This record gives sequence, C-alpha cells and structure tokens, in this order.
Amino acid sequence: MHREKEARILTLALATAALAACADTAPTSPRARDIASAAVANVRCDADNGGITLPPGFCAVVVADRLDMPRHMIVRPNGDLFVAHNSNHGAPVLGGVTALRDTDGDGKADVSAHFGDLGGNGIAWAPGRLFFAPDDRVLVYPLPDDALTPLGAPQTIVSGLPNTGNHISKTLVLTPSARLVYVNIGSATNSCQVVDRTLHSPGIDPCPELGFRAGVWRFSTERFGQQERDGQHFATGLRNMVPLALNPFNSRLYGVQHGRDRLNEDWPEFFTTQEGADLPAEELVRIPEGYDNGWPYCYFDQLRNRKVLAPEYGGDGEIIGRCADKGQPLLGFPGHWAPNAMMFYTGEQFPARYRGGAFVAFHGGFDRAPLPNEGYNVVFVPFAGGAPSGGYEIFADGFTGGGSPLPAAALYRPTGLAQGPDGSLYVSDDKGGRIWRIVYVGQ
Repeated sequence: MHREKEARILTLALATAALAACADTAPTSPRARDIASAAVANVRCDADNGGITLPPGFCAVVVADRLDMPRHMIVRPNGDLFVAHNSNHGAPVLGGVTALRDTDGDGKADVSAHFGDLGGNGIAWAPGRLFFAPDDRVLVYPLPDDALTPLGAPQTIVSGLPNTGNHISKTLVLTPSARLVYVNIGSATNSCQVVDRTLHSPGIDPCPELGFRAGVWRFSTERFGQQERDGQHFATGLRNMVPLALNPFNSRLYGVQHGRDRLNEDWPEFFTTQEGADLPAEELVRIPEGYDNGWPYCYFDQLRNRKVLAPEYGGDGEIIGRCADKGQPLLGFPGHWAPNAMMFYTGEQFPARYRGGAFVAFHGGFDRAPLPNEGYNVVFVPFAGGAPSGGYEIFADGFTGGGSPLPAAALYRPTGLAQGPDGSLYVSDDKGGRIWRIVYVGQ
C-alpha cells in the first residue's frame, strides 16, 4: 500500500510539473525534486555501476541481466518496465515483451512476466494499452494499468509493413492523445544503388523506395486492420530513423538518422579512408509534416557543415546541387555511431541543466574499417527554444569493456532509453542483454 501511495504521489507531482512547463527551460519544482530524491533513496547502485562510467554524482544499478536482445523500453507511472525483444533478423530468439517490476525499491527487478513471440523493436504505452512493433506490423495489447500481462490477444493496427533489406526495425511514438502513432520505415538499401553496396553502381533516379520506405508514417490507433496506404506519409528522405521522440515541451517530432555507408569503398576517387570512416554525420533533425531530409540524393558533411550531393547521383564531396533545398540537421554526430534511441528528459531528479535536453543512445559502429569503430555510448544534448543550445557531451560510456575488435568484442551495445516516473534514466543493451537504471545521488 505504501508503494502504491508513493507512486500516486510521484505521478501527480510529475504530471503537475509537465502541465506547468511551457518551455524546455521551465524551472524545477523543489517539491517534485524532493519527491524524486526520496524515491531513489533505497536504490542500491552497483559498485562498478554495472560496468559503465558516468558523470560525477550519478550511479547505476543493473535492473536485469542476460535478457534476450532487449531493445526499446517504456516505464509506466507505477515504475513497471516493459521491454521489447528484437527478432535478430529471423534468428530464433525470445521475441515479444518482458515486464519487470521492482517490489522492494532497491532498483533491481524481482518480478517478471513475458508475453508475445514476435520479435520487434518499438514499444509505447497509453493508459490501458501497450503498443508493440514487430518488424512488419503494429500491435496493441489490452493491458490494465496495474497488470504485467495483457488481458487477451493483441489487435493489429497496421500490418504488411516492409521488413526486407537493410533496415527493418520499427519505432513507435504516440501523440499526447494516443490517437495517432508515428512509425519509422527504414530504407531497404544503403543509397538506392542499382546494385546495393557495390563499387561505382549508380543511384536509381528517382529512387522508388521513397514511396513506401525511408520515411515516417502516421497511423490512427483507433482503426484496426490498416495497411501502409491507410497511413499518412508524414516525412520522407529519412534513411533509417530508429531514434524517434516527441519533445513534450513543444509537441514536435525529432529523430536521429542513421547516415549512409561506403563513401570510400564505393567511391575511392572522391573519398579517402579517413573520410569514409568519419562521414557522413548521424543527423539530429526536427521532423515537421512534409519534411524531406534528402536521402538518398544527399548526405550531411559535418566536417564542412553542409549537405552535399551523393556520389551515386553525380556528387564528388563538394557539389551541393539539388541538396540546397533539403532539410538541414540541428546537429551532426560523428559518422557510423549508429543511433538507436532518443529521449527528452522531463524529470526533476537530475540537475536542472538536464531538464528539456535530449539523450541519444548509440549502438556503435561496425563499418569504419580499417580504422577502429567508435560510438557505443549515451550522449546528452542540451536544448533551448526547441533546438540544441550546445554540442553533445558523452554521458554514459564504457559499454564495450575495452575489448577489440569492435563490435564483436563489445560486452554491451546501448539500444534503448526510457525515463522512470522518479526521473531515473533506463538504458538497455542488446548485446549482453543488460538494463541499467541511472540515478543522481549528488556530489
């Protein structure tokens, strides 16, 4: 009873703070901050933070370990954690969703339940409903707010989504009313070449994928049995938007694009080995309705700070051409870091500078060879006025364990992010199957 009362107090306090916030610089409520601090007082962080490094004042506890390819996560207002399990491109894995509950408040899950068998990436929650995205559909389960398993079988909101080729994971983002859901549909190819990932193979022009892939679609959550054509083609030219997030401070959609590969391998006359490793940027973008980010015709060169024409379409690393009127990123991250999750921080537990900013989880590169692969971290980007107010900073690191070569030797690869009702930050890893809960305990 005490835990239920505490959860209700937390939910009320955070909801009040969210309603009062009219900008991403909204002041922190001392009362909400005190409640958040009290909620983590019993959390027992691991001596080594579960193998990762964090800024001073932060520590981490391993919530669960050795799960089967955990991907994106959600946390309900009562603190229950729900985790999507990936399909690993058809390999036999657990699939479905795992629910985790911490009954004694020490930070570690001591009760678990599982449902479903299809592997997937995306997950979202609204009161009484849990949404899950296997690679080719969006499902909704009837889930009472205090239950760990649904009341019955799921209903299918949309099916038949493309799930072949390079990028098949779907991400789900609900609108505040939960009547609409954004779904990313990644490209089937690297750069829409006649022969994918092949030396000097030209790009198909126009790229036929853009009609049904490489973009974000929006569907009603109140209609069942939909197909892709029943949704709204919300944005295009987005190669693979696994990290999608709605900014609660301005209700705008944001994401971080997986940049293309093989500039040096396919076009060595234009790009050095170093340039092939460094370029192009992973692009943090704001995604209004009708947005076009320019894939496959364009990519963003973060070293020159400009969007340029891809070599498959006549570019040489300098020509801008048709890319002059394409969407421009708010921030460029290093190439081939592989962003997999994005989350805006609305909590009161962390220091005030984090409120309104974005966390991004990077899965880590695999295609910078022969140079070392990089990434494998969680970064923080401060925001003000709906845009980054500074560059990114490494927030959580050490996931690889120091092994080489990467990614084969990596112990962990950050994949999902979620915020608890007390302002804790959850991070999942689909290599070792670990989930961390990061809390602030002060310096």
